[in-house]
Amino acid sequence: MATDNYMGVTTGTVATACSLAALDAILDSPDIACVKVETPKKTLDIIIDECKKVNDVKAYAVAHKNPYNDPDVTVDLAIVSTVELLDKTSESNVIITGGEGVGKITKPGLQIPVGDYAINPVPRRMIVENLKDKIPSGKMVKVTISIPEGAKIAKKTMNPKLGIIGGISVLGTTGIARSMSSDAYKNSIVTQLDVALATDVNELVFVPGNIGEKLALKKLDITKEQIVQTGNYVGFMFEEAEKRGITKFTFFGHMGKLIKVAGGIFNTKHAVADGRREIMVAHAALCGASQKDLQRLFDSKTTDDMMDILNELNISVEVSNSIADAIKQRCLQRFDLDLNVILVDMEGNYLNNNFII
Repeated sequence: MATDNYMGVTTGTVATACSLAALDAILDSPDIACVKVETPKKTLDIIIDECKKVNDVKAYAVAHKNPYNDPDVTVDLAIVSTVELLDKTSESNVIITGGEGVGKITKPGLQIPVGDYAINPVPRRMIVENLKDKIPSGKMVKVTISIPEGAKIAKKTMNPKLGIIGGISVLGTTGIARSMSSDAYKNSIVTQLDVALATDVNELVFVPGNIGEKLALKKLDITKEQIVQTGNYVGFMFEEAEKRGITKFTFFGHMGKLIKVAGGIFNTKHAVADGRREIMVAHAALCGASQKDLQRLFDSKTTDDMMDILNELNISVEVSNSIADAIKQRCLQRFDLDLNVILVDMEGNYLNNNFII
């Protein structure tokens, strides 16, 4: 397994390990408690929870992703591979399919074709590469990957939004999951753009997350398919949008999140950078607030508290418009984008009025 609490393994690596153990069981390897899996990066020892030979040509194995220091919804999830040894009837020695809890692709734009199970290319290659030399001459294997809790866990992922229904995806590009790595998350959110392009969805609305999506659906005449969640990676998503020729869209969200972009903060995670009160104070000053009121703003704990003060001063819309304009200008300094910026509070009330609906 991984060598410390800051590394784990991907669902693809666990699925490969289970497939390897199940094939070994068919081939009469006794007491399989651990298997060696070749990943694109290194060889890993993966512990097998259970392995059982069903009959002379069929076996299954179960393993799970051990916990590591990362908020990964698939940690501790049991992954099952059922392997059947068959007479060879095709060029391929290994046929891979999905079972319970593995999602199915329903929209174009992803790495897997519509109608197939969401087992990504690298995990598929890992399964083939680890099994192929063990398959007896004249035989082939059918590998079925199942994740019993997958349908439940999928509700906490981007899968439903991406048109992956019925379960989670079997993922991984290196076989190793690193703690707090942004790569996997970035890879998951950027696929929203590819799906939108592949399905000819226009007039996209970029939002920070679930709250922004909920409010946008409430306030705007749009569908879920038009919404793209950026998470904290606003700059990354805007850059990827520009690369794909998406240069005009609406940026919608709570003032407390979007205001950071007005200060040139394109990773909006609190631990990375904040600056909300400094940005608010600067724009309030530009709009004529007194030193005393600027101090009140600076001493406020939330942007909602700041907006209450601006409402008292009757400059909330003016300040919000100034911030929205600053967001546009900051983005133009980095990207060739035509943004329609809409700032709202937690109830979805519009804060600025210099936007287009």
